[in-house]
Amino acid sequence: MNVKNQEKIASTILFICTVLVVLPVVIILGVIVVKGIGAISWEFLTEMPKNGMSAGGILPAILGTLYLVLGAILFALPLGVMTAIYLVEYARENFLSRLIKLAIVNLAGVPSVVYGLFGLGIFVTFLQFGASIIAGSLTLGIMILPVIITATREALETVPQSFRVVSLSLGASKWQTIRHSVIPHALPGILTGTILGLGRAAGETAPILFTVAAFYLPKLPTSVFDQTMALPYHLYVISTQVPGVSEKIRYGTALVLLALVLILNLFAIIVRSRYRKRKKW
Repeated sequence: MNVKNQEKIASTILFICTVLVVLPVVIILGVIVVKGIGAISWEFLTEMPKNGMSAGGILPAILGTLYLVLGAILFALPLGVMTAIYLVEYARENFLSRLIKLAIVNLAGVPSVVYGLFGLGIFVTFLQFGASIIAGSLTLGIMILPVIITATREALETVPQSFRVVSLSLGASKWQTIRHSVIPHALPGILTGTILGLGRAAGETAPILFTVAAFYLPKLPTSVFDQTMALPYHLYVISTQVPGVSEKIRYGTALVLLALVLILNLFAIIVRSRYRKRKKW
């Protein structure tokens, strides 16, 4: 068999594998859109739930999800970036630093329910935040922290060493070099980690189940120490705990959750693309 035929066979196999991966996703999205689009209306997006959540809208769940995602990112992004900067730029390569890097990678694979139990024990009980937005946000922030740290580390390591050498040779300090020569070029990779974190934080149910999510609230939260509804938990509740909820409402809620995650990711992707165009290498 000549090289040309081998390439055709390899290309065909790779194409089939791609289809096998993409096709189920397309089918799932298609089913959700077809069955849920009929529920989408202005009232559905802006009203409070009614009749035991079998009617009305999902405004509290939408706002609650946004609060939790925003709180998680505000906590995890600065801490994750600073941790990655220390590990790449300051920490010496020794047993302790390798152990920390291994721990961070392993934490990224911990099931979300474990993070939920951790948040329940630390933020809800020990720190006495109670079931609240701040407890849920901190729990989600810790959950996405390993993803952000790992993505930021990889982004910092891809910046050519010559950028650092030139900056230091011109008299810049270590921090000035990192701030002006390294971080701007690593920003697209940092935003990639942020995008991954956004998607995971917005779609998780177990952590918020332990720390913040409420079955039903008649009013919107007014403080970070209040409970809130959230789309993932709301979808779980109306699908398993509330009888008489129409299929259209369940799929409509799932469609709104997917659209919300898509909008958040799209915003981050646009910002990342703008910074990526500034790269000169």
